[in-house]
Amino acid sequence: MNYDLIIRGGTVIDGTGAPRRRADVGVVDSTIAVVGTVVGKATTEIDASGLLVTPGFVDIHTHYDGQASWATDMSPSTWHGVTTVVMGNCGVGFAPVHDADHQRLVELMEGVEDIPGAALHEGVSWKWRSFVEYLDELDSRMFDCDVAAQVPHAALRLYVMGEPGALREVATEEQRCAMADLAIEAVRAGALGFSTSRTKNHRTSKGEYTYTLGAASAELTAIADGLGSIGAGVLQIVSDFDDVEEEFALLRDVVRSSGRPMSMTLLQDMRAPQRWERLLQLISEANDAGLSITGQTAPRPIGMLLGLDCTLNPFADNAIYATLEGLSEVARLATLRKPEFRQQLLDAAEHDRPRRLLKEFGRMYELGEPPCYEPAPGTDLEARSRALGVSASELALDIMLAGDGSGLILFPFANFADGTLEATRKMLVHPNTVVGLSDGGAHVGTICDASFPTTLLTHWGRDRDGGRIDLEYLVKLQTHDTARVVGLGDRGVVAAGFRADLNVIDFDRLAACSPGVVRDLPAGGRRLVQRATGYRHTFVGGTETYRDGDSTGARPGRLVRGARSH
Repeated sequence: MNYDLIIRGGTVIDGTGAPRRRADVGVVDSTIAVVGTVVGKATTEIDASGLLVTPGFVDIHTHYDGQASWATDMSPSTWHGVTTVVMGNCGVGFAPVHDADHQRLVELMEGVEDIPGAALHEGVSWKWRSFVEYLDELDSRMFDCDVAAQVPHAALRLYVMGEPGALREVATEEQRCAMADLAIEAVRAGALGFSTSRTKNHRTSKGEYTYTLGAASAELTAIADGLGSIGAGVLQIVSDFDDVEEEFALLRDVVRSSGRPMSMTLLQDMRAPQRWERLLQLISEANDAGLSITGQTAPRPIGMLLGLDCTLNPFADNAIYATLEGLSEVARLATLRKPEFRQQLLDAAEHDRPRRLLKEFGRMYELGEPPCYEPAPGTDLEARSRALGVSASELALDIMLAGDGSGLILFPFANFADGTLEATRKMLVHPNTVVGLSDGGAHVGTICDASFPTTLLTHWGRDRDGGRIDLEYLVKLQTHDTARVVGLGDRGVVAAGFRADLNVIDFDRLAACSPGVVRDLPAGGRRLVQRATGYRHTFVGGTETYRDGDSTGARPGRLVRGARSH
């Protein structure tokens, strides 16, 4: 038999959790034809001896809504073995939309997801009004991975309710029905489902709460029941869970009424470090009762990166630092290195009153090279500065000025309340969770968590000192499990009949590089990106997209319309 692709002699971790085994993989067209001993020839043959062969990674929580409008690459996610991205999370997106509301949706995305408004204004094409038209526009484009979309609640609410929707007024029955009808139309056209946000952390660039905060249960139920009436679509929720019992009961009722599966953000809140345990217990009880609810968790701390070229750093509110605004990068660094300016800056830092978080040096850590996402106790900037006999501000400045001024500080605000990732480990190994929350394409000036898949495999499967997790389980979390949470049953497994999305990995060399800032967004906007080493080959539908970290130029990725079965 002739094949389009044969990957020979690799160690296959197939995504089901089964033990790894040595096998060949034969691909015809975009589908895996055989896994075992492949006899025949192929247009392309890869020697995978000594390498891992895994399914392509499925990232179910990204915000490439803007990037997919102007770019063909969904980097940095695709640099980390991701072959399918799901966007439209957290209730934010760009469709449906009235022409007069472009600015509002840009302000919302800019505020919630830290994507420069100028880049969105220049890059988003707005060739659509309805969500169906938005999907048609995506369908006309080619990408370096498959993309799938969810219909976002905030855009839906604004489209139906206008200004009252943005002001978070209660929807009338007629408006609830209209939102439900539009969600049904979107899912029938190929949206994977519906997403919403119920967290006070999500605000517009003007500081206003996201339009969906506090939406009544009747509104959520109407939309979810609409999807239930057609037996399609998933639900994705982010909430503060300040009253975990009351909030979860509301969401559980939505799932019970609609019969649709739901995933929700699950993390360790620094303010209530034990709350996640109760939430996970409630999720388990719901599943025991026959309801499909899954927690989306992260493989490392959720937080910010602080640096001289990031959105924030410990001097962001410093009046002396503000005088650098407008200088070129070279001039700014030269000025910061002048002894007299440095002393003025540090003196001001001792007396200014910045946002409280910018002074919490006891929660800040040098990210380092290679980047460390589980720093050891006693390595925070406050402890280190005391040991060195300098101020924490001075140590922070030295870290950020290192090298070419690209030094970064890790500032966790979730999943690190105890100074370890033990809570994260317990979340990862729970049967009712999947890995998610990478926010690929978002928070471009403060995080770079598109590298989550690489951290998941390396930190938990190889490098952690104690509490490691079997690699077979970790691969399953990022492939089979994530794919099934959003209804994509045609991928995430290395087996005959599944889509030929594949990674060939040199596991000994697999590593996330340090993040860095590039200016490749529309209007010259900046973003944090992060490369990786160890990904020898990535295939999307049997076509090689990346080889040793470099793009092949191939763009086989397309819009995935709706749920898929094997």
